[in-house]
Amino acid sequence: MLAKRIIACLDVRDGRVVKGVNFEGLRSAGDPAELARRYNGEGIDELVILDITATLEARRALADTIRAAARELFIPLAVGGGIRTEADAAAAVEAGADKVSLNTAALADPALITTLAERYGSQAVVVAIDAKQDGDRFAVFARSGQAAADRDAVEWAREAESRGAGEILLTSIDRDGTRAGFDCPLTCAVSSAVSIPVIASGGAGRLDDFVEVFTRGRADAALAASIFHYAETGVSALKDHLHRHGIPVRRVDSAAAKS
Repeated sequence: MLAKRIIACLDVRDGRVVKGVNFEGLRSAGDPAELARRYNGEGIDELVILDITATLEARRALADTIRAAARELFIPLAVGGGIRTEADAAAAVEAGADKVSLNTAALADPALITTLAERYGSQAVVVAIDAKQDGDRFAVFARSGQAAADRDAVEWAREAESRGAGEILLTSIDRDGTRAGFDCPLTCAVSSAVSIPVIASGGAGRLDDFVEVFTRGRADAALAASIFHYAETGVSALKDHLHRHGIPVRRVDSAAAKS
């Protein structure tokens, strides 16, 4: 079995890391570069930077923020927010991103997924899906959760894969920032429908939440923000917990990491 990945997410607004609940009520959580340095040393597997207002403000993700964080990392860095065109993706990669994450732009122009996959390889193209429960289905939302996209999350994930996406970053709007646990039914539904890795996001609050999303949710990776940002859960402690539950994870000597 492949090792499960633990990913830290930096939601950035005006050059600062922020965190809210259900995509609202944002509060400051620190400096992106400082947090990147800390996570790199703690043994996080990947880092995601999401410029959460870039799409709403119709601008590119902040290159200076990407560049500053990338200098601190020896692990993959994905960047999302404001990636609307091939030129936007190129700017993010030039600033130091290893992967680009598409959300609203992919919904508006699914062909962009294929364009970027052909240019950078599928492994560099992540399609982010923000979804919430809507009766017996999971509805997709765009524009940082502000607009219904008239799409079903499972069907959209299948299409994204067929167009060349290498990963799905799946966020439960219902669970975002609540610390009530990942949405395992949503994660399992999407993971069962595609053959590419699915990253579960939204709701992490306890160590056992990660165990559940890797088992019941069938996730390939799990992403969290606030429990890491506010030093409530250490990366090494989380990986030790997963290892004790028989879940394979990459374990590194933090002293060998960049500090």
